Amino acid sequence: MAGTTTAWTTAWTTATVVEAVREGDTSSPRVRLRLDVADRVAHLPGQHYVVRLRAPDDYTAQRSYSVASDPADPLVELLVERMPDGEVSGHLHDVAEPGDVLEVRGPIGGWFTWDGSVPAVCVAGGSGVVPVVSMVRHAARLGRPDLLRVVVLAKTWAALPYADELRDAGAFVALTRENLDLPDGSVRVAAPPYHDEVHDLLDHDRFGGADEVRRAYVCGSVGFASYAARLLGELGVRRDVVRVEQFGVTG
Repeated sequence: MAGTTTAWTTAWTTATVVEAVREGDTSSPRVRLRLDVADRVAHLPGQHYVVRLRAPDDYTAQRSYSVASDPADPLVELLVERMPDGEVSGHLHDVAEPGDVLEVRGPIGGWFTWDGSVPAVCVAGGSGVVPVVSMVRHAARLGRPDLLRVVVLAKTWAALPYADELRDAGAFVALTRENLDLPDGSVRVAAPPYHDEVHDLLDHDRFGGADEVRRAYVCGSVGFASYAARLLGELGVRRDVVRVEQFGVTG
């Protein structure tokens, strides 16, 4: 799908829940939903879906969730983090089961997409890793994992969605509230990524240094996105190649 034009639709359709996998700890409960979407339009990594719930009295509530699946996956995978008092996330996490039918709209978004045609750097925090996971899976299917350099930040290992998959794909993982045991037996002390560490990731044959990066993606909370965009700028990544997607606390 490298070089494919962005797919985008605003029409509502239905999606049947095929799998609902609860995970995370008490501080970050979440559910991975695998959906069979009717009349599905193929997505690009970085796009999202809107999920709408409808009550018997026709009251509706809706929220947007990034796609984690590769475009070639026959199912659409969404990661939903349960928010306190969240109408949509609470229902999807606590109630949704295989066989349930949801109203969905998507895929949506064109700015924060990656089609595999250029090397890219991704810096994501917490549940902001979800669209990056789609990019990682897409790169793996293309046989070009070298196209992506990924940096992810979370409070703890349990709080990081897709932690094992990201580590196995070669992502640089930093935790802020617990030390991280690395595969080589060493320990990464709890702290956000340092400038030198990220600089070393960008000083790579695929990029030729920070000033040669052609596309960079930042995704996470408002505070994290500001930190990550500033970090990339201080390292010499051009502002015009950085694409930022940030989110607040909604349910």
